[in-house]
Amino acid sequence: MNAITEITAGVPQVYGAISDVMAVMAKEGISKDRRNGQQGYNFRGIDDVYNTLCSVMAENRLVILPFVQDSRREERQTKSGGSLTYTILTVDFTFVSAKDGSTCVARTEGEAMDSADKSTNKSMSAAMKYAALMVFMIPTEGDNDADAVTHEVAPREQRREEPKADAGPVITEEQRRQLMALATAKGIDARKLCEVGNIASVKEMRADRFERAKAWVTAQPAIQPAAPEHSADLDDSIPY
Repeated sequence: MNAITEITAGVPQVYGAISDVMAVMAKEGISKDRRNGQQGYNFRGIDDVYNTLCSVMAENRLVILPFVQDSRREERQTKSGGSLTYTILTVDFTFVSAKDGSTCVARTEGEAMDSADKSTNKSMSAAMKYAALMVFMIPTEGDNDADAVTHEVAPREQRREEPKADAGPVITEEQRRQLMALATAKGIDARKLCEVGNIASVKEMRADRFERAKAWVTAQPAIQPAAPEHSADLDDSIPY
């Protein structure tokens, strides 16, 4: 056994599990496909984080246990004279390896307001989301180009050099925003657009395909989201 093997053997498995999850997240990423209607920014919701991480963590025998260490609340008024409960939680998230029981702790704070009884729920969601995003270093776009395109390669004896065709310019940032706004309204995420367009990222869509993409999105049946109980306080509307 060499020195490197000895060092690796002594490392608690919780760190290896976190590293393995990070490796998957580097390829997958979680895009900002949700929209805050009041302030006009995109964000990643807690459900996006859960849906992406759940199976990956299970495969790596890694669990997260939350412990609220501190809770602060106060009442605030809205511009219209109503009342809001403002909650700030300090939460320790213990990452546990189910293989050897080793643990490590990440502490984050979550804050949220609500006009009814959900400020604590929202605050815990915020703390959980940012603990996961920071510990696993989850990007908004994954480095998954190799999985996005399948190349058909000719046998070696038949392969020949051919002039490379000009792919043409890609869509502008404004066109990308227009397309994502239309898609979000129909309940279509960026991954579906990439799958249909056979591209790795919406930013890579060719400009000459923009109108066809808009027409396809427009033709899809609309999915009506359930109206939130408190329209002024969208759950999980955090800009990053």
